[in-house]
Amino acid sequence: MKFLDQQKIFIKSGNGGNGCVGFRREKYVEFGGPDGGDGGSGGNVIGKCVEGLNTLIDFRYQQHFIASRGQDGMGKNKSGKAGKDIILPLPVGTQIIHEDQKTIIADLTKPGENITLAKGGDGGFGNTHYKSSTNQAPRKADAGWPGEEMWIWLRLKLIGDAGLIGLPNAGKSTFLSAVSRAKPKIAAYPFTTIHPNLGVAEIDGEELVLADIPGLISGAHTGAGLGIRFLGHIERCHVLLHVIDATEPDPWQNYKTVRSELEQYGAGLESKIEIIALNKCDALDSITVNKIKKKFISKKLESGIVETSGVTGRGLKALLRRVKEEINGKLNLEEVI
Repeated sequence: MKFLDQQKIFIKSGNGGNGCVGFRREKYVEFGGPDGGDGGSGGNVIGKCVEGLNTLIDFRYQQHFIASRGQDGMGKNKSGKAGKDIILPLPVGTQIIHEDQKTIIADLTKPGENITLAKGGDGGFGNTHYKSSTNQAPRKADAGWPGEEMWIWLRLKLIGDAGLIGLPNAGKSTFLSAVSRAKPKIAAYPFTTIHPNLGVAEIDGEELVLADIPGLISGAHTGAGLGIRFLGHIERCHVLLHVIDATEPDPWQNYKTVRSELEQYGAGLESKIEIIALNKCDALDSITVNKIKKKFISKKLESGIVETSGVTGRGLKALLRRVKEEINGKLNLEEVI
């Protein structure tokens, strides 16, 4: 299924049904009086968070959602039926944003959450509503109230336990395919990954959801490359898994490039727990690997460093255990707080 993380759609709730002007007409009932029923209310447009979805691609092909109007009132004091609601099934992590792309209407992060985005119009009163001692045969009834309509943006921010970050071609997709059943595109050129991928890894009987985003380059926070659009997908991750290509001429400089982009992007990414995966170590000898690790350690980096290889599987289980420990520790801390 193709990935789509934002889409603009039009929604309109149903108009209310019109009230009825009616009078009781029965044999031997000379003065039956008014019996016009009220109109039914229009259908609502409701956004509902559901499991099993991780893309907004369905909204690419249908972008207009209009709920049905309420039924008009009828004689014999029969009120019209309410219009049917339209329910928009949305993936976990979907933000509903106003047309200005700034005002957040709702942020759905748990399955089952729902919000009424457009309320149906109320039905109009029938003439029975207006009868009184001084007006026993009113010929007044109300038209139904119009529904609400608007354009909104749907923006998906994936929810994962760990987010994979790094420069293009650092080996993030290879790592994801090695530890999960995800099958991202893998090739020996930058920006092979052009949309986020999700994978579920298992370690010691526990499952971890990993989110892989396109590689970051210098200036990503301002729109350079593919990173700016997808950085939001790791905002909700508990841990950042920083994958660094150990075969590059200056891995430390590459690390600083990515960290700089996270700090300038903000949204709390710079303060998230970070684990460093020194990747492609199978292509280097132990002396070179230790030299690179010493440079990271000399910078007094608090994060731990794990030697890995997505091709040979080296260090992958140890890395997943580190991720699991950090996530469990963070969740336990949040429970205490």
